[in-house]
Amino acid sequence: MCRSEVAIEAPERSKIALFTNVEQRAVISLPDAESIYTIPSLLKSQGLDEIVTQRFGLDCKEADLTEWDAVAQAKLNPKREVTIAMVGKYMELLDAYKSLIEAISHAGIKSYTKVNTRYIDAEDIETQGVSLLAGVDAILVPGGFGERGTEGKIKTVQYARENKIPYLGICLGMQVAVIEFARNVAGWSDANSSEFDANSKHCVVGLITEWTDEAGHVEQRSEGSDLGGTMRLGAQQCRLQEGSLAHQCYQQDVITERHRHRYEVNNTFVEQLEAAGLKFSGRSMDGSLVEMVEIVDHPWFVACQFHPEFTSTPRAGHGLFEGFVGAAIIQAKK
Repeated sequence: MCRSEVAIEAPERSKIALFTNVEQRAVISLPDAESIYTIPSLLKSQGLDEIVTQRFGLDCKEADLTEWDAVAQAKLNPKREVTIAMVGKYMELLDAYKSLIEAISHAGIKSYTKVNTRYIDAEDIETQGVSLLAGVDAILVPGGFGERGTEGKIKTVQYARENKIPYLGICLGMQVAVIEFARNVAGWSDANSSEFDANSKHCVVGLITEWTDEAGHVEQRSEGSDLGGTMRLGAQQCRLQEGSLAHQCYQQDVITERHRHRYEVNNTFVEQLEAAGLKFSGRSMDGSLVEMVEIVDHPWFVACQFHPEFTSTPRAGHGLFEGFVGAAIIQAKK
């Protein structure tokens, strides 16, 4: 396998074959490609799959890359563009959001849309203001740990809610959405998470000290517990409310998504927040934990406690991200 900036032609491959004692047809050129998604077809066109199956004596039918080639074509030939702002706290290391960035890209592929992502540090929102969000078609606030940048994320949520900009919150992005709603709609100016202000009288997000996992085992945690060992972790089921945006995106009553967090929406305030207009559209199977929230009088405002980016794929995409990008497309037309 020969990586290069341009294709390696027959004379060069012949020389490589001679000096490596490899038959010439098995010297595969792997030049820079327009997209990573075009590489499987590039390799197949040189017979790599046939060489491998013959070498290992495998009886395989010829690969059909029609579906995969459609992914590559959609990626390379978008019909429209949208701009999404991602407001997080690890912007100096975008690999922290790699799965999320790819999930947004997958949603763009499904709708032949080029997604331009504007990466904004939440602390810059705190110091420079929400003018940094001007002109975007949708806003996404991802997960994260710790207090740094939290107020910037809350201001971002407020901007998205008040200006009717499509919003998707993930993990902490859901928690700050609940905090913002509690402060500026429900009227609890001190609303916060106990992770950031344990003395608040309205800790709308708090540490759940005991819960039952999927296997029926009771797990416990406290403020002093080990951070990694006491998370609500792994794939868990969630029941969606019929008629909600979440249900519309997933087209399922029950979904399974992966979790990685310690704090949850405080059930003490759920009834009052619902009365103020916050919809709790997804809950754990026993109904005890909030999984998804929406704002009713908003074009597209959805937030989830889990990490849907981990179940997105280039071919299938993911309903939640497709709904988000779809809302961004509508916003761009406005």
